[in-house]
Amino acid sequence: MPTSSSVPAAASVTANVADTLLVEVAWEVCNQVGGIYTVIRSKVPATRQVWGGQYCLLGPYFPQQAQGEFEPDDERLAFSDDPFSRAVAAMRALGYSVQLGTWLVTGRPRVVLIDPFQAYPRLDAIKADLWEHHGLPMPAADDLLHQVAAFGEMAKVFLQLLAAETVPPQRLIAHFHEWMTGVAIPALRREQVPVHLVFTTHATLLGRYLAMNDPNFYDHLMQVDWLAEARRFNIEAAVTMERAAAHGAHVFTTVSELTVRECIYLLDRIPDAVLPNGLNIERFVALHEFQNLHQQYKAKIHEFVMAHFFQSYSFDLDKTLYLFTSGRYEYHNKGFDLTLEALARLNYRLQQSGLEGQVVMFFITKRPFTSINPQVLQNRAVLEEVRETCEAIERQVGERLFYAAAAASDDNRLPDLSTMVDDYWRLRYRRTLQSWKTSALPPVITHNLVDDQNDDILNFLRRANLVNNQHDRVKIVYHPDFVSPTSPLFGMEYGQFVRGCHLGVFPSYYEPWGYTPLECVARGVPAITSDLSGFGDYVLQNVPTHNEQGIFVVHRQEKSFDEAAEELTDMLWEFVQLNRRERIMQRNNVESSAEMFDWKNLRVYYDHAYQLALERGGF
Repeated sequence: MPTSSSVPAAASVTANVADTLLVEVAWEVCNQVGGIYTVIRSKVPATRQVWGGQYCLLGPYFPQQAQGEFEPDDERLAFSDDPFSRAVAAMRALGYSVQLGTWLVTGRPRVVLIDPFQAYPRLDAIKADLWEHHGLPMPAADDLLHQVAAFGEMAKVFLQLLAAETVPPQRLIAHFHEWMTGVAIPALRREQVPVHLVFTTHATLLGRYLAMNDPNFYDHLMQVDWLAEARRFNIEAAVTMERAAAHGAHVFTTVSELTVRECIYLLDRIPDAVLPNGLNIERFVALHEFQNLHQQYKAKIHEFVMAHFFQSYSFDLDKTLYLFTSGRYEYHNKGFDLTLEALARLNYRLQQSGLEGQVVMFFITKRPFTSINPQVLQNRAVLEEVRETCEAIERQVGERLFYAAAAASDDNRLPDLSTMVDDYWRLRYRRTLQSWKTSALPPVITHNLVDDQNDDILNFLRRANLVNNQHDRVKIVYHPDFVSPTSPLFGMEYGQFVRGCHLGVFPSYYEPWGYTPLECVARGVPAITSDLSGFGDYVLQNVPTHNEQGIFVVHRQEKSFDEAAEELTDMLWEFVQLNRRERIMQRNNVESSAEMFDWKNLRVYYDHAYQLALERGGF
């Protein structure tokens, strides 16, 4: 079984680059719809560094999603003689609509985008072919599966034409990510197209469904009847596609040792290699500025916290720690349940300890909502009115104090500043504060949910009475929308919000990789992960001093929920007892460890998979 702890050599692949073309195929090319978008996008600079002009990305063309990320380059077709351009020209000559251009991300790679809907007139024939030759069922009324099948046909045609433009000894590798593009693999093998095929599953589709619905998923994994379970969740077609891609590829890979087990029991194939995910760390590097950026964005979070809490009661912001978790709303899989239990225990410990300070915990996820809570918006607006009133008084007093100082004779005493404020500003100040203060508790959620009564996070908070009482030492802010600069509540980017926080908390139960803690590390923010996330498992195997470097791993494998909750509580308890100097040192250690997760270092795993594919293709 492959292990992620042993780094393969890349020299042999580097030697083959000159006579090899590489096409990466993903649904997320110029299409930000999921976590694989981060994988593909962030890996581009490191991949381009080795493959240069021999590298191209292939994905579906959705004009709305692509308009901000894709730059067409039809001039290349007229003046370039490279194989990718010739294949696009040949496909257009057959009457297909194909886009050739540049993805406007770091590295600016060449991309080919193909509209899947142009294949819809032949959809019945495509579906019949998938069933007849590969046993792939296709429901009659599932538009996503129809798009997947249509794009698979388009990808097959493009790769056939590209293979025809590839003159030996030049060879062609096609690397497919996830089942949504992997549907092209069986047909490419059946028609013996000379392409060396790599398929990566980032998370088995059935595994994600099972983990969400079975609290003992890992214990039951060996007994799963994949077909019966796929039918139970109504995902038989997609799971069958995933299995066909896994078995049809020359090289089958996944992203962590954890998902290796899933692949064995749910897809019936042992992965040939593990490809851990990284980041383009250069995008996050702030050198000596990262501590200053923490202060800058923490000040913006202070503004939100003042607006959210101070109308009811106040506390010392200098003695307040900001913790957060984020990601898809998967209450069990993402470890939201474990995080809430540990927060409730931490709240009790802090109340009993007599330690000073507060903890504000942010839950950043995405849930259906009707609007932002009007009271939350009003509090923000009134606080801004308080600020403007204070600044006006400050200007008035400043001008009058300066005049008084300049006109002073022998009396150097400070004059009575209150006499320097007009009655208008006194009255406005008093009335603003009267409209600002309230006896109501600060809300735990910032938005009005569509289904408030059945929300797991809210129901836990109600049961635990963790509802932002003044005596609670752990305060909760549940923000069921992603943070963005256009948000009237935060007004900053997600990355800026992360930099302003003190700790990220991600003790996932099911997480094939997990970018959120890695993104914290890249920004110099300590993070908690779990040994049931691919990232956490990789850290345990490859970073022996991870605690000293601000990366903490909760042990959830073969541990009860209660044991894991107590370990997480202990981690949080130790963190809140650090003084400011210790936290600064910890952030320094975190920031210095980020380099080991750069794609420049982790790309070698991909190189190994490509070398295996070249050896196995047999063309």
